[in-house]
Amino acid sequence: MRMRRTLAYLVFASCVLLIAVKNRAAEVRSGDWTISKSEDAGKVEFSLIEHRRGGSSSHESDWPASSFQGVDFSKPGRQDVHFTITRDAGKVECEGFLNNGEGAGLFHFQPDASYPREMQALGFAVDDDKQFAMALQDVSLEFAKQMKNEHLSNLDADKLIAFRIFRVDSAFIEALRAEGLKASDADKLVAFRIHGVTPQMARSLHQAGYSPDEDTLIAMRIHGATPEWMAELKQRGYDHVDLEKLIAFRIHGVSPEFIQKLQGLGYPHPDPDELIAMRIHNVTPEYISDMRARGIHDLSIDKLVAMRIHGID
Repeated sequence: MRMRRTLAYLVFASCVLLIAVKNRAAEVRSGDWTISKSEDAGKVEFSLIEHRRGGSSSHESDWPASSFQGVDFSKPGRQDVHFTITRDAGKVECEGFLNNGEGAGLFHFQPDASYPREMQALGFAVDDDKQFAMALQDVSLEFAKQMKNEHLSNLDADKLIAFRIFRVDSAFIEALRAEGLKASDADKLVAFRIHGVTPQMARSLHQAGYSPDEDTLIAMRIHGATPEWMAELKQRGYDHVDLEKLIAFRIHGVSPEFIQKLQGLGYPHPDPDELIAMRIHNVTPEYISDMRARGIHDLSIDKLVAMRIHGID
């Protein structure tokens, strides 16, 4: 009897395991795809809309037309298409139609069973959602190895996906390092790409005598303190202003035009701190002209700021 119970249990357990495997196989990600024309030559706008329990999610970006093997986007009229996007993380099988290079259809994603294990061996934890995203963004095992070899802090699977989205690669990292930047924080590298910090920007600032750190470079780009804008300030006599003050200029609205108007009113070269204070307290060229029209002349910037602070309009 004990033997029979044991055999019955093993048979039951095997059935449960087979059902689980079948359910796992049935959980193939699927949904709709669309392709439309892109403004970039040689690319198309490829969108995947995944249908899941509780809602849907979409992934949209420009892809090289060469990514769709066997598809002729130049062919006029309607055509049925079937193409496969093969990545280390898995395959995206698509079928549908194109009409004059644009169209739609259905997709099914088949994850590569060995990919999560190989990524885990590199130190990157990959779940089902990440694997799908890594397939779409082409996070290959080779790319993961390259980034790991860059010895970056805060590097994980999510950052690898962000790197591919924002085009952070070894060439970009090495170019930044060649300009004297550490380029060792994954978060800052993504921020560099998002805000437009480039090796050329770092080089331009170094040539102008500055030694900006990475946070300052990001802040400069966020607030628009570009080398081109700095060149405009130089024409108004403001050369090699402290970078933190330049950022404050942008935050508070100290512009070359503002400085030019002050110079026209007889203030040839206010100190950067004075310019910032004037903008903070709304000491405008119009306010100065209004005071003069009332017979109040020869006011220093300090007095003008004090008048504004005390509500003298």
